[in-house]
Amino acid sequence: MSTSGQQTPTIKSRRSSFNSREPLTRRLQPVNTGSIKVLLLEGISQKAVSIIESAGYQIETIARSLSEQELIEKIKDVHAIGIRSKTKLTKAVLEHAEKLIVIGCFCIGTNQVDLDFATEKGIAVFNSPFSNSRSVAELVIAEIIALSRKLGDNIKETSQGIWNKAAKNCHEIRGKVLGIIGYGHIGTQLSVIAESLGMRVIWYDVLPVMPLGTSRSVDSLNSLLEISDFVSIHVPETPDTINMIKEAQISRMKKGAMLINASRGTVVDIPALANALNSGHLGGAAVDVFPVEPFKNGKFFESELIGCPNTILTPHIGGSTEEAQSMIGVEVSNAVVNFINLGTSSNAVNFPECDLKALPITDIKTLRIVNIHQNVPGVLLQINSIIGKYNVTKQVSDSRGDVAYFMADITLDDSEAIDRIYKDIIGMSENIMTRVLF
Repeated sequence: MSTSGQQTPTIKSRRSSFNSREPLTRRLQPVNTGSIKVLLLEGISQKAVSIIESAGYQIETIARSLSEQELIEKIKDVHAIGIRSKTKLTKAVLEHAEKLIVIGCFCIGTNQVDLDFATEKGIAVFNSPFSNSRSVAELVIAEIIALSRKLGDNIKETSQGIWNKAAKNCHEIRGKVLGIIGYGHIGTQLSVIAESLGMRVIWYDVLPVMPLGTSRSVDSLNSLLEISDFVSIHVPETPDTINMIKEAQISRMKKGAMLINASRGTVVDIPALANALNSGHLGGAAVDVFPVEPFKNGKFFESELIGCPNTILTPHIGGSTEEAQSMIGVEVSNAVVNFINLGTSSNAVNFPECDLKALPITDIKTLRIVNIHQNVPGVLLQINSIIGKYNVTKQVSDSRGDVAYFMADITLDDSEAIDRIYKDIIGMSENIMTRVLF
C-alpha cells in the first residue's frame, strides 16, 4: 500500500497510518515499504542493516552517535531509528519525532531512551536483553583470572621495562568463591563457566531462581559479600540498584576480595571503590561501566579509579563481540520490521505484547488496523462500534499501564471504507496512534 504521509489533526493522532490509496482488488501485500525512512546510528551490525534493507526501506547509516541538536534535525522525518548505548533519545529529542513509530535499541539496556515519553507518543521500543550474555560472561571470567594473577599491573610494569617476577598475592581461581549478584541470563552463564574452572559459586537474586550445577543461593546481599573471594554484579539499573554497592557494602567484603562490575555504572559508588582499592581493603577490581561515559571515542575518559592498584578499566565492551552484535542485530532488526509491516509488538519494552499471524495471500480485500490508545474504560467499545459493521476476521487487544494496544483484521467490499474507519478511530479523544496496514 502507498503511504499518504499526511499528519492527523491533533498530537494524539499526529501521524499518518501509512494508509492505502490503492484499489483493494490487489492481492494482500505489506505496507508500501519504499516510503519508510530508517536512521541507523553507532555502527549497527551489517547483518542488521541487511535485514532492514531487505524490507525495502529507505536507510541512512551513520557510524557514530549524534548530539542532541543533530538528533533533533535528523529525527524529524524518520519512521524508525536504530541506536546503541551512546545515543540519548530524550524527551527534548522525541518531541521533534513527528513520524517516528519505533525505536530499535541494538543493545541490552534502554536507559538511553525516555521510555515514558516514547510510550506517551505511541512509539514502540525494542531491545535485545539476552543476546550478549555469553560475551559478558566470558569477559568476566577473563577479568577474574587477570585480577587473581595481577596481570594488568604486571603487563604495565613489564611494558615499561620493569621486571618484577613474584608469586605473592597471585592465586589460582580453582576453589575460590565467586559471588554473583543477579542470577539472570548473564549470571547463570557466568555460573556455569566458573564452575567448569573449579570455582565455587554462590548467588543472590531478589527473584526465586532455579540454581544451575552445584551453585547455591544465599539469603542476603551481605551474606554474599562476606563469603566471596570475587563478587560480580549483573543487575539492571533500577531505583533499588542505584548505589547498591557503597562504602558500607564494600566494607563487608573480605580483605583482599575483588569486585567486578559489568552491569550498570550507577550500581557501584566509584569513590568508595577507589578508596577501598587504595587502602588495600580490596585486592582488585574490574569495571566495564561507569556512571558517566564519554559521548564518543577519544581521550575523554576520567575516573577516580584510574591508577588504582590491580584495577582493570574497560570502555563498556562487555557485549562488544562480533558474535553478540550479530545476534543483537538479527533480533532487533526483525522486531522493528515486524512492527512496521505487521504491527507485531511482541517483546516490546514499553508496549503490551500483541500479535496476529500474517494473513494468507488471497484475493480477499483485507486490511489490518493497528491502534494505540489510552488505557481507559470504553475505548474498545468505541473501536468495535466503528469496525463492527464490517467483517472482522480476528482481533487482539492488551494493556500495559496507561497504554493499550489493539489489532484487527477486517475484510471489506467498499474501497472507501478504509478512510472512514481510519478517520473515525483517530477522531477518538483517547487515540494515541492509528495505522492501517496492507
